[in-house]
Amino acid sequence: MCLGIPAKVIRVENDRALVSIGEIEYEANIGLLEEVKPGDYIILHTGFGIEKVNEAEAAETMRLIREIEQGLPEKQDGTIQS
Repeated sequence: MCLGIPAKVIRVENDRALVSIGEIEYEANIGLLEEVKPGDYIILHTGFGIEKVNEAEAAETMRLIREIEQGLPEKQDGTIQS
């Protein structure tokens, strides 16, 4: 099983893109995708864009990830138990 995170494309240069997930920016390889432009949303997995999604799908996925994260038990030191 893999986990892909929605990311918003900020800038595109050849097969690389600057993307943001919340307040954090990453460099992503978008060579597997066609016609990616600033403002698009992609699913990011291990540094690679693997799928384009619309804004509503990206928002719903992030909502579900936050919901899962909130349900995980924390250890006494504040880290999440696995």
